[in-house]
Amino acid sequence: MDLYIDTAETAAWSELMPTRLFKGITTNPLLAHRAGLSYPEIDWAGMAGLAADLGAKELHCQVYGPTETYIDFAGARYEDGKKAGIQVVIKVPLVEPAIRVVPKMKSVLGGPILMTACYDAKQMFVATALEAEYIAPYFGRMLEGGLPAYEAMEQMLAIGDLASGKTRILVASLRNTDQMVSLARIGLDCFTIAPKIARDLLTDANSVAAVVDFENAALNA
Repeated sequence: MDLYIDTAETAAWSELMPTRLFKGITTNPLLAHRAGLSYPEIDWAGMAGLAADLGAKELHCQVYGPTETYIDFAGARYEDGKKAGIQVVIKVPLVEPAIRVVPKMKSVLGGPILMTACYDAKQMFVATALEAEYIAPYFGRMLEGGLPAYEAMEQMLAIGDLASGKTRILVASLRNTDQMVSLARIGLDCFTIAPKIARDLLTDANSVAAVVDFENAALNA
């Protein structure tokens, strides 16, 4: 089971990574915008260093702009990760122009790839054929768009099994911990979650009440 924090807010990294619940951190241009960052101006070397210092094993960074810039961007990010002592994973959207760059990216750079913005089980064929290390279905958005999200997750698992499980399903766009529990029941074991959901993992009203009882018993013994 691997969990990731899905945010570009470094304050959330500093808050949540020390719990040691999370393998790494995932980002994208939208998350950077929400964090008040200009994506082209991000100090990725500094971000990689901070993530590594906080104990992250992976930092996921997404390509942007013209596809002809992807390889240079990815190469620089891999180098940032190498210098910081953290594995950078490059996120590539599941759209045709971007898909066509992946074979050369894998051949030239050899680093791990995540195919992102997945909305349909058929896209698992693309990710496995390209030998991508990860694929990220946008589960919450699929549900909200009226798509059969749970069925798609089961189909993706089946396709992955046929492909010898080389491409791992990293479920994204989750809305609550109940969705995580339901998806784990069908065999999914890799999730990236917003800080709000991460915080929800850390507490439960019944557990809090039980601790109050324990403390009261200890003090009144």
